[in-house]
Amino acid sequence: MAARHPYQLVIFDFDGTLSDSGHWFLSIVDDLAERFRFRSVHPDEVEGLRKRTTREVIDHLGISRWKLPLIARHVRARFGRNTDQIHLFDGVRDMLRTIDEAKVRLFVCSSNSEANVRAILGAEDSARIERFFCGSGLFGKVRKFRQAIRASGLPPSAILSIGDETRDIDAARAVGIGAGAVLWGYANPEMLLAMMPDVTFATPQEVVDYLT
Repeated sequence: MAARHPYQLVIFDFDGTLSDSGHWFLSIVDDLAERFRFRSVHPDEVEGLRKRTTREVIDHLGISRWKLPLIARHVRARFGRNTDQIHLFDGVRDMLRTIDEAKVRLFVCSSNSEANVRAILGAEDSARIERFFCGSGLFGKVRKFRQAIRASGLPPSAILSIGDETRDIDAARAVGIGAGAVLWGYANPEMLLAMMPDVTFATPQEVVDYLT
């Protein structure tokens, strides 16, 4: 029999992990490029960009680092005005309910705002999340993860992060928590697998099966 997982708490990323907001973001990227003066993204480029790390995408598009907080604030505000266009991935609501019923604690850590996250989750599923650590910078998850570890009262070894990008794996490793990756999000699955996360999930049901 396989050993039971050691995790008492899961920290979920939001965009690309719980929320299927990738298509919405692509629909506004040309406007962002014009507004903030960086390269636009041709549809033929999208798949290739999914095979790059976040830093590589930023460099490819020619986005100055000092513009990142401005872009993030603009995107969060625009997201908040378009929540009717954005939905959770199929199976996510059942996943959160089942994990919650199994008494595994749930946090969310996202560069999106807490208000936006709650709007997409809805009242019932928001209530399943014990703590929200939101509004981090694009590369601010290490600080948010450290805050989450302190708030949890748990050792890092008892916590699993689940995200969909290479930076999620990097941040988890930087603070010593488990690095889990979903293969349905923004990043190319092969690139995520090459980083050898502690555990990978192809569907929300696989997350349920692993944790419960």
